[in-house]
Amino acid sequence: MAKAGGCCFQIGYFLYTRTRIGYWYHQKEIKDARLKLNGEDHSKTDVTEFNNLSILPIPMLLDNYAYLIQDKQTNHSVLVDPGDPDKVLSVLENMNVVPDAILITHKHWDHSGGNVKLKTAFPTIRIYGGAMDHIPCVTHAVADGDVIKFGELTFTVIYTPGHTVGHIVYLLDGSHFDAPASLFSGDHLFLSGCGRMFEGTPTVMLRSLDKVSNLKENTLVWPGHEYAEDNLEFACNIEAENENAQEKLDWTKQKRIVKDCTCPSTIREEKSYNPFLRTGEKSVLQSIGMVTSSETTEITDTIRASALAEVRERKDQFKYKL
Repeated sequence: MAKAGGCCFQIGYFLYTRTRIGYWYHQKEIKDARLKLNGEDHSKTDVTEFNNLSILPIPMLLDNYAYLIQDKQTNHSVLVDPGDPDKVLSVLENMNVVPDAILITHKHWDHSGGNVKLKTAFPTIRIYGGAMDHIPCVTHAVADGDVIKFGELTFTVIYTPGHTVGHIVYLLDGSHFDAPASLFSGDHLFLSGCGRMFEGTPTVMLRSLDKVSNLKENTLVWPGHEYAEDNLEFACNIEAENENAQEKLDWTKQKRIVKDCTCPSTIREEKSYNPFLRTGEKSVLQSIGMVTSSETTEITDTIRASALAEVRERKDQFKYKL
């Protein structure tokens, strides 16, 4: 893998995101994943239900998740990031569901690659995506603060640039269902991780991470990938004394032995062990050599942005994940 920021990477990334070569590569990744997994799913998932609200993670490729969100009372339903359309169509057929809309977090093909085929299958479906991200087949471009509603399913768009210039996340209001809010975070926030900064500076990404970190602590986090075990191993490497990280890693290892899905987590949990949300913690800054135990330096956003860049670099060296 070429180093992000290098000339070879930039050329490859342009071809992947802005040309049909990217779509061809995505189709190859789908086929390769099916072969590697012998046609099975990378994870076992269950429906999470709150009264009439139903959320189902749909495993795709080697580690992606799409999501099917349903309001059972009004029979409205929404898909998030259905990158493998055949997999999603199979789930919809088995459940006898016709979705109202697709919500796309960003342009990368493993998240947006199902748009064209799903639009063909459901000609009236609405496809939402960030106005700045050049997402294929979008019918409704959205921006920060926009509210989208289907029955009682009410989503607020939050602009979170960094991974891509137009990355957005969707916050589902759970109040009608007596449920916590749900954040569909794409490649912005993972369980104990965050996306690589392909199209944003550390300062931009820090501001985006602060946006989600400031959500209600019981907000459920539904990420775009099953990266939990790798991410938590890294978190324990950064903060060896963090009991929350170690406990979550132990729990995750047990789940992954039997291929169980590890989502959702919560904002409260993420703030307790996710190093990318803990750049203001002295334990993290000491671990990466930015402060000493005796220093009383004020921790500014400039320091936190530098820490975020360093943590990201160390994560990329530890184990590569998008």
